[in-house]
Amino acid sequence: MEFFRIKRDIPFMKYALILNVISFVTFALAVFFLVTRGLHLSVEFTGGTVMEVAYKQTADIGKVRETVSGAGFTDVTVQNFGGSRDVMIRLPVQKGVTSAQQSEQVMAALKAADPEVTLRRTEFVGPQVGEELVHGGLMALGMVVLGIVIYLAFRFEWKFGVAAVIANLHDVVIILGFFAFFQWEFSLSVLAGVLAVLGYSVNESVVIFDRIREAFRKFRKLSTPEVIDHAITSTMSRTIITHASTEAMVLSMFFFGGPSLHYFALALTIGILFGIYSSVFVAAAIAMWLGVKREDLVKPSARKDMDPNDPNAGATV
Repeated sequence: MEFFRIKRDIPFMKYALILNVISFVTFALAVFFLVTRGLHLSVEFTGGTVMEVAYKQTADIGKVRETVSGAGFTDVTVQNFGGSRDVMIRLPVQKGVTSAQQSEQVMAALKAADPEVTLRRTEFVGPQVGEELVHGGLMALGMVVLGIVIYLAFRFEWKFGVAAVIANLHDVVIILGFFAFFQWEFSLSVLAGVLAVLGYSVNESVVIFDRIREAFRKFRKLSTPEVIDHAITSTMSRTIITHASTEAMVLSMFFFGGPSLHYFALALTIGILFGIYSSVFVAAAIAMWLGVKREDLVKPSARKDMDPNDPNAGATV
């Protein structure tokens, strides 16, 4: 399905160098903020107190969060688990305050607001658990990147695999740079959003790479930059439909999903926007600079089978 069709190809590759310089500067700033400021890690990574409380009726998560924050606790995570009456509260580590003292202060504040609330369990999550989560997250990221390279190398050509990985890591680092600069909380849900962006971004790259391969087979007189321009232009309608519908869902989570989904949706929003940019101006441009050509994607037997008298074989766009 297409909302529109662009008849003349847009010369994206004509501006590839300028746009990739901008991209490199953005990437460098993201790395700078990650090194100088670091990520504001959540309780899952840094350790802290985890409490589970139960209410007699459906819990008002917003009110519970305000009550805990009013007791003097910042960077608190409050969310439902199991049912609507069960609430999980995560408290960061505080110097000079034990886990037992934290839970007592929180329960005192919660009982002042609702005497019927009960404490089901409380436990301290040590830094060792956080280190394991960081290690597991990095391993997951590494496996995703390796899988992308292998998949694209087999389906297309190794140059496309390298280009896609650079573009996708570009998206990931920029997302992390935003979280480091604004010191937004980086939790397990945000990590899941970053991994989702990797898969989403590589899907866009695969679509463009597939159109590049088709254009190489169809238009033998076009140069590599012209083939790439045609491939990107021909996917514009599909890109707008796909990303607009996805972004509508993500924005609904951002505005109406509450604090528990806020940063997850924020990571996805940044990733989707930069994913479009990187697929068009980073991945395609890097593949062009690596020297991708018709011979890399069209097998010799296929080239012999192409009829030189076929008007489509030498068509221009």
